Amino acid sequence: MKDGKKCTAVVLSAGSGNRMKNVQNGVAKQYMDLGGKPVICYSLQAVEASSVIDDCILVVGAEDVEFATKEIIEKYHFSKTTEVIVGGAERYLSVRNALRVIEKRCLAESAVDGYVFIHDGARPFLTESILERLADAVVEARACVAAMPAKDTVKIVDDHDLAIQTPDRRTVWNVQTPQVFETGLILTAYERLEGRLERMREQGIAVTDDAGVVELFTDCRVKMVKGSYRNIKITTPEDMIVAEAFLKNTADQ
Repeated sequence: MKDGKKCTAVVLSAGSGNRMKNVQNGVAKQYMDLGGKPVICYSLQAVEASSVIDDCILVVGAEDVEFATKEIIEKYHFSKTTEVIVGGAERYLSVRNALRVIEKRCLAESAVDGYVFIHDGARPFLTESILERLADAVVEARACVAAMPAKDTVKIVDDHDLAIQTPDRRTVWNVQTPQVFETGLILTAYERLEGRLERMREQGIAVTDDAGVVELFTDCRVKMVKGSYRNIKITTPEDMIVAEAFLKNTADQ
């Protein structure tokens, strides 16, 4: 279990979900109905019930702050979610905004301590066991992510979609969230990222997850920790069908 240090969850819910715009009248994927509740509720519910997480920051689009506060946090009584803040146009900007809130808290407390659990709000099947495994791992590794070994063969392709490499499947993991870091480590990594963003854009280097930021800007290696094959991210209409099946299966047990 965690070593007594504060664990803050950052739940990201600012994306527009372009691949889901024709589903449920264009409602953003994180607010779509799943089993009678918005998708985002399931992640927040797992955080609320967890013995690992102490508090939570919810990151939403500027137009969704009032809705998320009244129709999600207040309606479902998520008391651990103490702040609803505005995200950015890209994922890393949303994370950066949440980290700025955490940094201000650290300054107020005159200490940079604890751990940050960053989770996609469009992954509704977060469980306490996943959170506990990550909490155990981050104490030793300083940085870890939920992930699962790849089931399929993976191909690396060139600009023309022609295969140029086939990695050994035994070495390939599909990365999920939460991604968990020592607070000081992730703050340092994102501070360094901000100073390099323009050059990275010029070089065509994309930032797709927080582990990648830590890998690029610190010497800390990121540990893979088993999540769950059910810990899917709802991205396409087909994912909603799978999510509904998972939810029904859980209810029938």
